[in-house]
Amino acid sequence: MKALVDLLPVVAFFVAYYLTPDPERRFFVATGVAIVASLLQVAFVWVSTRKVERMHLVTLALMVVLGGLTLFLNDRRFLLWKPTLVNWAFALAFLASHLTARPLIERMLGHALVLPARQWAALNLAWVAHFTVLGGLNLWVAFSFPEPVWVNFKLFGVFGLTLLFALLQGVWLARVGAAPREGGDDPQ
Repeated sequence: MKALVDLLPVVAFFVAYYLTPDPERRFFVATGVAIVASLLQVAFVWVSTRKVERMHLVTLALMVVLGGLTLFLNDRRFLLWKPTLVNWAFALAFLASHLTARPLIERMLGHALVLPARQWAALNLAWVAHFTVLGGLNLWVAFSFPEPVWVNFKLFGVFGLTLLFALLQGVWLARVGAAPREGGDDPQ
């Protein structure tokens, strides 16, 4: 269910884009739909859990600001930058977490896995690289290919590359001997 909620704005944009018959307006209609979907996403998460993850707030803020500028100025370029800025924000968050006692990836997965500190750091830096590359790929696709290619990449390419990265990460974790944490308690 969480994955569906997380993907709601992207899927809403994709569906609205391809259901809008006028090719000149479809990007802008889809942008408006994605802004509304982002607002609904955060509202749904708040109502159901009484808390909202930072990721949702960051993506909502970027969607409202960049999507709003896209609509107000009738300029697609603002929204084309959004996936890059989101991915680079995540990369910065993972990188900044190296200055804390525990890398961000350890805080996310430490309840389930036992790894030495060196392995957590390596895994965290791999996520920094992943998000940095995704941001760069978004710019390349957005500004080098026709708009429908970017729309498809935004949903299928980013999701597919992240899934592939997660699978490769699982293989790496198995090779370095990551063990399931007994009892599932997160160490503090």
